[in-house]
Amino acid sequence: MIRTGQKENQNNDKVYPQPLDETAMNQNQNNNRDISMDALISKIFTNISSLKSAYIQLQDAHTPYDPDRIQEADKLVIEELTKLSELKHTYRDRNPKSVSATPQDSRLLSEIQQQQNLLKTYEVMVKKFQTQIQNRDGEITQLQSQIEEAKNRKSKLEKKLKQRGLSSKDGDISEEEEENFFSIELTPNLFTNTVESAFKSIHDFSKPLINMMKAAGWDLDAATDAIVGPGVIYAKRSHKKYAFESYICQRMFAGFQEESFSVKTHENGYENGNNNENNNNYISNEGFFHQYLAVRAMDPLDVLSQNPDSNFGKFCKGKYLILIHPKMEVSFFGNMDQRNYVTSGGHPRTPFYQAFLRMAKSIWLLHRLANSFEPKIRVFQVKQGSEFSEVYMESVVKNVEILGERPKVGLMVMPGFMIGTSVVQSQVYLNGVKCTD
Repeated sequence: MIRTGQKENQNNDKVYPQPLDETAMNQNQNNNRDISMDALISKIFTNISSLKSAYIQLQDAHTPYDPDRIQEADKLVIEELTKLSELKHTYRDRNPKSVSATPQDSRLLSEIQQQQNLLKTYEVMVKKFQTQIQNRDGEITQLQSQIEEAKNRKSKLEKKLKQRGLSSKDGDISEEEEENFFSIELTPNLFTNTVESAFKSIHDFSKPLINMMKAAGWDLDAATDAIVGPGVIYAKRSHKKYAFESYICQRMFAGFQEESFSVKTHENGYENGNNNENNNNYISNEGFFHQYLAVRAMDPLDVLSQNPDSNFGKFCKGKYLILIHPKMEVSFFGNMDQRNYVTSGGHPRTPFYQAFLRMAKSIWLLHRLANSFEPKIRVFQVKQGSEFSEVYMESVVKNVEILGERPKVGLMVMPGFMIGTSVVQSQVYLNGVKCTD
């Protein structure tokens, strides 16, 4: 017997499947997708900010140029570019094909495209900086090679200068001297400037010489007549100073045309011997220029204190004894002590002798420089009474008015020089002119 009550209960307990709420599921998916997209966008912006910061560091590392900082900044840029590329692939993986793009998706795609374009720009800049780094590395290598070459040249110069008696006792060359060796070029303009310096040094030394003659009671008018003769017509009495400058010049430039400058290096010969390259004392053009560079920036007393018996020391000794007559010496100082000291090879530190050394150094440098050129620079003199030539001569007195015919040379104050076919004019005092100042 079947119980109908139980059957009804069984029928009432059955569970029937209900349809899923697709709207709710889609909403949940969209919410998750929005959250994921927001996180992706946040990462992109963070990455772009980091990329900009790394790029700024890369720019700063170039000013001033710092290879280590450049490499570090370059690594940061590459890391940020890599992260940005990974974000791009992440987005593509999550959105393989967009069948219908919402306005929000279009905006995101546009932003991603902009970031991709910016990424390409940074990649170009990174390549540019990498190229600059490679170029700088090449320049550094080249400079290191030049430094090594300069050191070798310095070593050779020290050896040559030591052989010529012009290097310091310990054989070292200061940074200032080293700069002088490699920064000065042998040019006609350099020689012209050195001529002007030599002329000025003669003018400067004539002042204490004239003052000491006045103090010793010398008759300057008689002295000028004895120096150049009575045939010079001075436009002004003060122009007689040029007679003393001419006297100094004639004695200091004696032997200038000789490579030895009349300096004896041993008992039976001169500095350059017989001008034979096989001679141990032979000096090349380069050797003369090295001597010029070695002495140029130094105080003459420092040069002589390092090596009193150098060629420069012998030059100063010989020229002083020729320039300052014994009677002049006694009238100046009351004795021959200074002259005897110089004769014995010493170089006193008196103000008068130091003024002489400054002048002697300028003329010594001019001689070294004249023999550095190929062909060598020739010196020429102008005789008293010669007709004035505007090509080869220049009046030592400016603003003069020529009276009558072409004037004659009263005296030569400074010789002239021939640099190939170019002329450095001789400084002369003219007869028959009138000063306009």
